[in-house]
Amino acid sequence: MSISSDNENKQATLAPSEQTSTVKRLFGFEKEDISWHRLVCLLNRPTDPASLGIFRFLFGMLMALDITQERGLSHLDYKYLDGAPVCRFPLFNFLKPLPMDWMFFVYFVMFLGAVGIMLGCFYRLACLMFISTYWYVFFLDKTTWNNHSYLYGLIGFQLTLMDANRYWSLDGLRNPRKRNAHVPLWNYTMLRTQIFIVYFIAGVKKLDADWVEGYSMKYLAHHWLFEPFKLILPVEFINLMVVHGGGLILDLTAGYLLFFDATRPVAFFFVSYFHCMNSQLFSIGMFSYTMLATSPLFCYPDWPRCFFGRFPEFLQPILPFISPPPIPSSSCVYPNPPSGSGEQQEEAHAAPKPTTPSFKHKFRAIFTILYIMEQFFLPYSHFITQGYNNWTNGLYGYSWDMMVHSRSHQHVKITYTDGVTGDVGYLNPGVFTQSRRWKDHGDMLKQYATCLSENLPRFNISDPEIYFDIWVSINDRFQQRIFDPRVDIVKADWSPFQTNSWLMPLLVDLSPWRTKFEAIEGTLDNQTEVVFIADFPGLYLENYVSEDLGNTSVQVLVGQVNVEMMDEKKNYSLQPGEKMQIPAGAYHKVYTVSEGPSCYMYIYVNTTEAELQKNFTKLSELQEKVRNGTETEPLPPELQPLITGLDDQDSDNSVIDPVVRLFLKRQERMQEVKKRREASLIERFQRFASKKYYSIRRGFLMTAIALRNLAVGLPPLEQLTREVAYANMKEPETETSQDEHLKDEVGHGEL
Repeated sequence: MSISSDNENKQATLAPSEQTSTVKRLFGFEKEDISWHRLVCLLNRPTDPASLGIFRFLFGMLMALDITQERGLSHLDYKYLDGAPVCRFPLFNFLKPLPMDWMFFVYFVMFLGAVGIMLGCFYRLACLMFISTYWYVFFLDKTTWNNHSYLYGLIGFQLTLMDANRYWSLDGLRNPRKRNAHVPLWNYTMLRTQIFIVYFIAGVKKLDADWVEGYSMKYLAHHWLFEPFKLILPVEFINLMVVHGGGLILDLTAGYLLFFDATRPVAFFFVSYFHCMNSQLFSIGMFSYTMLATSPLFCYPDWPRCFFGRFPEFLQPILPFISPPPIPSSSCVYPNPPSGSGEQQEEAHAAPKPTTPSFKHKFRAIFTILYIMEQFFLPYSHFITQGYNNWTNGLYGYSWDMMVHSRSHQHVKITYTDGVTGDVGYLNPGVFTQSRRWKDHGDMLKQYATCLSENLPRFNISDPEIYFDIWVSINDRFQQRIFDPRVDIVKADWSPFQTNSWLMPLLVDLSPWRTKFEAIEGTLDNQTEVVFIADFPGLYLENYVSEDLGNTSVQVLVGQVNVEMMDEKKNYSLQPGEKMQIPAGAYHKVYTVSEGPSCYMYIYVNTTEAELQKNFTKLSELQEKVRNGTETEPLPPELQPLITGLDDQDSDNSVIDPVVRLFLKRQERMQEVKKRREASLIERFQRFASKKYYSIRRGFLMTAIALRNLAVGLPPLEQLTREVAYANMKEPETETSQDEHLKDEVGHGEL
């Protein structure tokens, strides 16, 4: 399929009197090329290196930027916490992070490799530097896996095997034999097919009922990017038709539309619009821009010569060259020149000498075919790696099931039992780790439990048993347990090739209830919240109702439950449709006593928040009266800041009413948010550029400190402290933006 876009050589290989067949015109090859010998010649057919060289440059540049951001160079010391008792989640348990300075060195080598790829400088070595360090970092932490990070590694691997330095590269300047030399067609075939797979398999995965019915990315319809659609469509239609329907159709068709000349302009428009939207909808780093960079691969390989040929002549020395035509390369197989006379004989005389496929050409053809087959197979290989299957199949990252599943966690409890004394205690979810993804993956939960069992003896807890009670809702279903809370995960069996025995089944039979959820939520006011729970027979939910949550009740939807009020030591039996009030500030247990799963819902009001909102409304009205002069009575001292505002000296003033202080701080935050939203395009760009500058600056300065430490040893502690403080320097920020930055900083929320 993806070999078809290379049609530009057809005129060179056909005599003027020959007719181009429909197959040749559409796919770039004849039906007769399906034979093995012809297929080898086809995959090794000489092709213009221009498009591949431009992609190599763009990919290397984007990876250099990605290393400082999503790969984590700018916050590497926060990510790995050298010397701290941190639980990690490598693919293979023997993989460990190097000491901190050496980890900076690994990232430095990766960055040099990316820059080398971009410039085409010592290209093969640069590719090896990039992919060896990239895959090491990738395998080191499963919690950061996603589809596009996996794709970067695949493209880096492919480029290592290709001749992508034959155009617009420093290697071409150093070696005339490489400058502007042909590349074999399989270089384009592999990349085009890889991108086709990314789109098409992602579309096939979106044929899932949850996506088709509009539950996977339901929240996206409220994003500001869809405001233009709200002028003509209700939010429900935007969610179903634009977000989910549009995403499904685009993924299924993008590869095909990019493939053919007639549909490629349409594909370019929709694919570009799609990726530009994704860059604003999701925090996915360089992925959107990388996918934009892959689109021109589907054009004729000589498109850069046509494109850059339109630029003024004085710019030509710094732009990719547009002439002369590519020179022969030993990597390609050259056909016999066409027979003829006159001008045709002169062209044949100037054409490269015909060659026959050698072993390396046949091997590369076989490898290309096997690689493509493997990439089609991997997304459906979960029957092999059954231990990684949970409610969704396989390790997240290589299946191209992008954005198909959204999760929310309502309740997570970690219980330990001392194996010697029998003492029972509870752990803070997330202790000893910076990640949250262990909650959804059995393999990571096993690693986490093992790590906890190794760390708890330091706190006089011997031979601990560890139990996890994790409640998850996937795609707006009931909140339910994902793992059996009765199983000691430390001693539980787990194998990558066997089904996880302590995984609880997803209650898919209850999925139709989601339409009823919407009806129930529609009957509630803005201050009332509801949580839908489903549980298995013989299990119970132990819950604590915060004192802030007044007017809390539980109502049974399906099955039968017993509610035990632990303080009162009383039990209450509830049938479907029955409900009871739950007192605040107390523990209770809800037992499922029916033969099948029970379903019930908590309905509650945050009375503290509701009262606070009432006070805020009163203060806002009072402030407005003071400003417009309708309030004639003098304000008491504790309300004076409504007029004067709240400065730094007032922040700790005990005279000021705490509610007034919260009200004014809330107003400051709202004003800051409004200011950011109403900022001009230039101001937004300046803010974006400043944030990226200080982030990248920190990464490079910390890398320089680490390399110095490796070269000459550690300096005095005072000097090292000053150097790190200088690297941490940021532009002056308001308190609000500082708080927001801390929330966004990787790892800070878990420390």
